[in-house]
Amino acid sequence: MVGEFNLMIFDNVFVISAAMSFAIFVVIGMGIGFVSGFFGIGGGTILVPILLNLGFDIKSAIGISVLQMFMGALFGSYVNYKNKKLVLNDGIIVGIGGLVGASFSGLIVANTPSIVLKLAVLFMLMVAIVKFFKTDVQNPNPKEISKPIMFCVGLFVGAVAISVGLGGALFLTPIFVGFLKMDIKKAVSIGLFFVVFSSFAGLISLANAELVDYKTGLMIGIGSIIGVYFGVKAGHRVDKQIQKKLALGLYIIMFILMVKNILS
Repeated sequence: MVGEFNLMIFDNVFVISAAMSFAIFVVIGMGIGFVSGFFGIGGGTILVPILLNLGFDIKSAIGISVLQMFMGALFGSYVNYKNKKLVLNDGIIVGIGGLVGASFSGLIVANTPSIVLKLAVLFMLMVAIVKFFKTDVQNPNPKEISKPIMFCVGLFVGAVAISVGLGGALFLTPIFVGFLKMDIKKAVSIGLFFVVFSSFAGLISLANAELVDYKTGLMIGIGSIIGVYFGVKAGHRVDKQIQKKLALGLYIIMFILMVKNILS
């Protein structure tokens, strides 16, 4: 009788522990999804450090992150499309450019010292921040960008970003808004759509290498779908100037983290 009672207690504790784990991962996913939808990024640069602090190894963290990115970005892009914020043709062109560029990442990594790649990304990020800071996002007549240029931007970002382990969307908004004068709302939606392509390619590669923790990834992905919905909606409503300032804050944080990574 006592043994049965102890077994019941153990089972109840296990159920509570599993429920708490599910709740924690969903809440983490909701936070990552909101940031992803609001800024049009994948969220991996935020999620991976969180998972490492929770005890996951780097390979598992990357696999979970890629699955979360794909789920959140796919649903977020659907929300953007339904709200007429995503021009599908433009997004596909940038995404295909990213896929082509990413295919060169192996060659680039094999023939370029790691420090050179990191310094190149740091320089790109610094120039993008300065240019983005000077740009008037309230411009009532943003420029339309030709499809060949959009493809080349995706090609360049895909090749460089994937070579240093980034999804690439972090660079798209500063380039599109700062240099090419695209409307910030459109740039954010294209950036999120770009993540669909880059994360899908990464997911296939990592799945083939059996590096994806599907259970944890799906739990965080479910939360990400919820969070990205509200993030996208908030991004649609917020004033462009406020969105620019918040995005600049995010880019500056990433710049500091990149400097820290190089120094360490």
